[in-house]
Amino acid sequence: MAEELVIDADGIHYTPLNKMIRGAAASGVKKVILKNVCGQRFIANGLKCDGIEIEIQGVPGGDLSMFMNGPEITVYGNADHAPGNTMDGGRLIIHGSTGDAVAHSMRGGEVYVRDDVGYRAGIHMKAYMEKKPVLVVGGQSRSFLGEYMAGGILVVLGLDKDCPVDGRGVGSGIHGGAIYLRNVSPEDVDAGIGAKVIVADEEDMEVIKPYILNFCRYFDADPEELMNSPFVKIIPSSARPFANKYCWE
Repeated sequence: MAEELVIDADGIHYTPLNKMIRGAAASGVKKVILKNVCGQRFIANGLKCDGIEIEIQGVPGGDLSMFMNGPEITVYGNADHAPGNTMDGGRLIIHGSTGDAVAHSMRGGEVYVRDDVGYRAGIHMKAYMEKKPVLVVGGQSRSFLGEYMAGGILVVLGLDKDCPVDGRGVGSGIHGGAIYLRNVSPEDVDAGIGAKVIVADEEDMEVIKPYILNFCRYFDADPEELMNSPFVKIIPSSARPFANKYCWE
């Protein structure tokens, strides 16, 4: 089997397309290039293997890399809703924007989006023991960023935007992990119930530094400019943000 496999996905249903990808991975192919992708869902869904790269040319459909653990996927275009849904490991690099719910329930690995994301990015991201999911957004997010977040790191840089979040309810119900927003003041963040906004300190910057450096390497951004920018940090105000919603006297 060759080290590299090129698949023209034009007109291919997502089920046989994913069977081709799984077959290539099982036979030891190191890189799969998918050309003419147009809305096929579930690409690399549940794929568990290290050392394979998948290059997507086009626009993949919903739930890209759902439950994936190991591969690195690079998308040269936009992505539909929920890329990285419940991803367990590996890396997803998107040279464009995404729809809603990117990194939904993500529990490991890293997702990098060059441009904008839709509503509820990072909803219910979680962490367990050594697993710590990371989502870095270069552009802007819409409302309910990091809703019900239970763990991990979420960074929105707001490049070429007036603010990193265009909307409300940042961190609604957050009870773990942290959200970092660049070039915005705490009083300007429309935080949700249970969220607390503070100024990021030097220790925080060391935490997010490796992921910002990755972002800059993937998308040719200036790391010095980003690392010297002010950030705020959104964290849980308590471990039980909705405790009083379910208790009556």
